Amino acid sequence: MSGRLLPCSPQEIGSLFLFEKLSAEQLGQLCSKGRVEGFDPGPVYTEGEPATCFYVMIEGAVVLSRRVGDDDVEVSRTSQPGVYAGAMQAYLGDRVRQVYANSMRVTEPSRFFVLPAEQFADFMAAEFPMAVHLLEGLFWGSKNTQRAVGQRERLLALGSLSAGLTHELNNPAAAAVRATATLRERVGKMRHKLAIISQGNYSPEVMANLIDIQERTAERVAKAPTLSPLEASDREDALSDWLDDHDIQEGWRIAPTFVQAGLDVDWLDQVATALDEDLLPNAIGWLNYTVETELLMDEITDSTARISHLVDAAKQYSQLDRAPYQVVDVHELLDSTLLMLSGKIGERIKVVKDYDRTLPKIPAYPAELNQVWTNLIDNAVAAINSAGGEGALTVRTALEHDQLLVEFRDTGPGVSPEIRDRIFDPFFTTKPVGEGTGLGLDISWRIVVNKHHGTLQVESEPGDTRFQVLLPLTATADETPEEPA
Repeated sequence: MSGRLLPCSPQEIGSLFLFEKLSAEQLGQLCSKGRVEGFDPGPVYTEGEPATCFYVMIEGAVVLSRRVGDDDVEVSRTSQPGVYAGAMQAYLGDRVRQVYANSMRVTEPSRFFVLPAEQFADFMAAEFPMAVHLLEGLFWGSKNTQRAVGQRERLLALGSLSAGLTHELNNPAAAAVRATATLRERVGKMRHKLAIISQGNYSPEVMANLIDIQERTAERVAKAPTLSPLEASDREDALSDWLDDHDIQEGWRIAPTFVQAGLDVDWLDQVATALDEDLLPNAIGWLNYTVETELLMDEITDSTARISHLVDAAKQYSQLDRAPYQVVDVHELLDSTLLMLSGKIGERIKVVKDYDRTLPKIPAYPAELNQVWTNLIDNAVAAINSAGGEGALTVRTALEHDQLLVEFRDTGPGVSPEIRDRIFDPFFTTKPVGEGTGLGLDISWRIVVNKHHGTLQVESEPGDTRFQVLLPLTATADETPEEPA
């Protein structure tokens, strides 16, 4: 908004600390290029609008604020003459999108020296060319450093995730290979046992009865109940005694397999009743191979399902072949990230999921949110490890003031009050040299606040640190998410 035009005095603006070293000629140029404006209490400019002017306060009281979600958060309040805001990077010209980085309002009648952005850039280039070059170098150097270190941080995170994923995939893959090799051996023995049985003088009815028992045994394997260790031990003892009583060799080895398959003494009594006594030992051996093959096939199914689940989690985490902005279930994103980081979390850290499953899906950039979860979980794990390596990581979701809350709580030593205001600053880190770049929380803050119009905050005391992400439930007017297929 525009204020009341007032006379510009070179002597008055020369008294401000920003201009106190300028010559009378330079002060005269400023007054000729700019103007003095008076503002009544209210807004001066709004965050996100084109940055058209550079403001220097002569007298009054000013408040700067940033938009966080639906709220304006005050970042500065002062009455000191000479403070400045607005188009402070006008000297970079069109190489940078020139918009106001915050909103400014005055709380009492105030006067400002106002310099149009183009005039400000021309004045700086003409009067302080070396300073402009230094400022440009500082700006672009900082940007390039931040980009390079950010890329390095993403590569380190990718390496850690790849190592964890490889480890997680190796276990079920190795289990499937072992089970397949054992299955081949058991099937061979089952064919051999069947050949022995078929050489006996048994009627077709007896053989059909034996095959029927085999089929019903296989069905029981698929429906085997889960037993406690004590129940399993008692059933193994009972089966071993039954097998010994019926002169079955190596009953101690067969009994655990039958227990795992859900077979009991009553079932074996039914088998013994249905078969001739001389056929029973070979029949029990054949049924044992049948049970083992069924259990091995179950193990292969479980292992391959685990591999498929890990691959799905990796796709969910990376958001391959998906729209960058879409409606998502944050619980799916959290689960995929926790699974990808399970190797890094380790067994000594207990993960607690306190999810509110009634929460609605929200519009978001899922790949970027997964990066936020990764950074916050990684920091929580590092904090717990620094306190001895044992503790708990609690991931909680809830509805809070019409926003979706995702909270990461760890039992580490906490964030001291002295550095709490700095942890979101670029390149600030409390990790040892070589272990942290100081960009994880800065990147997370930018993703949550700038890209999702949400809030990222921390509450901490020893043994209870909580990083809280608040996300809006609806999309902004200029963004339209895609519904997932």
